[in-house]
Amino acid sequence: MFPTDENVLIGLDRADDAGVYRITDDIALIQTVDFFTPIVDDPYWFGQIAAANALSDVYAMGGIPKTAMNLVAFPTGEMELTVLRQIIQGGIDKLKEAEVVLIGGHSIVDKELKYGLSVTGIIHPAKVLAKKNLRPGDSLVLTKALGTGIINTAIKAGLASAELTDRVTGLMAELNRDAARIMGDFNVGACTDVTGFGLLGHLAEMVCGSGTSVRVESAKVPVIAEALEFANMGFVPAGAYKNKEFREKMIACAETVPRALQDVLVDPQTSGGLLISVRGSLAAALVCALQAGGIAEAAVIGAVSADPAEKISVV
Repeated sequence: MFPTDENVLIGLDRADDAGVYRITDDIALIQTVDFFTPIVDDPYWFGQIAAANALSDVYAMGGIPKTAMNLVAFPTGEMELTVLRQIIQGGIDKLKEAEVVLIGGHSIVDKELKYGLSVTGIIHPAKVLAKKNLRPGDSLVLTKALGTGIINTAIKAGLASAELTDRVTGLMAELNRDAARIMGDFNVGACTDVTGFGLLGHLAEMVCGSGTSVRVESAKVPVIAEALEFANMGFVPAGAYKNKEFREKMIACAETVPRALQDVLVDPQTSGGLLISVRGSLAAALVCALQAGGIAEAAVIGAVSADPAEKISVV
């Protein structure tokens, strides 16, 4: 049994984006940690993406990140220290953009380079956005286009243009801060960020235990156009197939949904967008506000029903 405490608002009893611990009646801490191996060749941009990815969990909970600590595994002697300096600088610059303070960290020598951060944020205990609170009648809004995993696979194969590489790198380094701030003005029931399990995998986490079901309108899902092209060519990461297999019993895709698009819907994302469940009557207004705030790809992609089967249908 894990240690328990009545002030743990979100812990290990149900998978969520971060842990939440109540300090006072008005303040709770959000705590998360994330790190990974390089997903781009440029060390500086790797640092930016890793930092944005770690911060995203706090935004997904509706909170404001405040402090961070570096986590580094570095192959000393096999790689120039200038590489590490560029990675750290990328992370620092992203933290500055997010107005988050770096207060420490820990490093080890490892054969494989890894970088990320632990992040602490704050939120009012009554305003925590958990994954589990899907409500019948809610609409689903996605804030970033899908396909970064497929594009990164194509980049590694030397098939992506410099322009596409730069565009996708910038997308992964983009903070979810503005999306989180804007959604705070709306009646949001649940939220998560789309990362390694893909859109349908993270949506499945929201559906499990909710007593609801979800319908996704695939044609409305924002997708990086080139990702569909590369998926049709077979450049789909192994993680996408694992994601599909893991949740296949609760997901039904209509035969009319193109195979390439099905692959994109389970494509592992790095620092993906927010998936927001909002009152259906407010969904259009939320999308308008997001787009006005510079989040151009924001779109309503589906709806939540009262069907207790806890299934996801993709049409």
